[in-house]
Amino acid sequence: MRNGCALLAIALLAACADTTIVDPMERQPKARAFAANPFFEDGRAMRQPPPGTVPRERIVQNPALTRGQVGDKDVTEIPVRLTRALLDLGHRKFDIYCATCHGLVGDGRSPVAANMALRLPPDLHDRAGMAVGHYYQVIANGFGLMPGYAAELNVEERWAVVAYLRALQLSQAAPLALAPPQERERLSKEKPR
Repeated sequence: MRNGCALLAIALLAACADTTIVDPMERQPKARAFAANPFFEDGRAMRQPPPGTVPRERIVQNPALTRGQVGDKDVTEIPVRLTRALLDLGHRKFDIYCATCHGLVGDGRSPVAANMALRLPPDLHDRAGMAVGHYYQVIANGFGLMPGYAAELNVEERWAVVAYLRALQLSQAAPLALAPPQERERLSKEKPR
C-alpha cells in the first residue's frame, strides 16, 4: 500500500510538469536599454522616443508648475492661467477624488468621513491660509491617511483642483451681498450649517 501511494504521488507530480509551448514573458527575447543591437543602423538597442512623446512626470524647467515648489518653498500663486474651463475641470475632479472624504464644499463632512474612526478629513476652509503649492503637493503625494493622486490627476488637473478649492474657500467666506440677486434670495432662505 505504501509503495502504491508513493507511486501515485510521483505520477501526480510528473503530471504537473511545465508543458508551456511558448516561453513565458520572463524569458522572451528583448533588447536591454544600453545593449548593442545589430538590427538598427546605429547598433544601439535604445531608441529615441517618437516626436511628441511626453514622459508621465518629467522634470521641466518650471518646478513651480510640476512640483508646486521652488526650492523648498511652496508656491503662493497658481502657475497656470485661470479660466472658467480650468475651474470647471477642477470642480469635476474635486467631486470625483476629493468630495468623497472632504465633502462637496470642502468642509470635511461626507458619508465616507462619517465612518472614519481614526481621523476625520480636515475642513479645507480652516486651512485657507496654506500656500497653493502645499495643496498641489498634498494632491500629488498624499498626506497622513490621504493617498496621493499623482497617478490619477496630471499636472493641469492638479492645478485645476487647487484653483477650484481656492474658489470654494473664497465662496464659503464671501458676504451674501456679493452673490447675484437670484442666488442671494435662495441662499438667504437656507439654514446655516
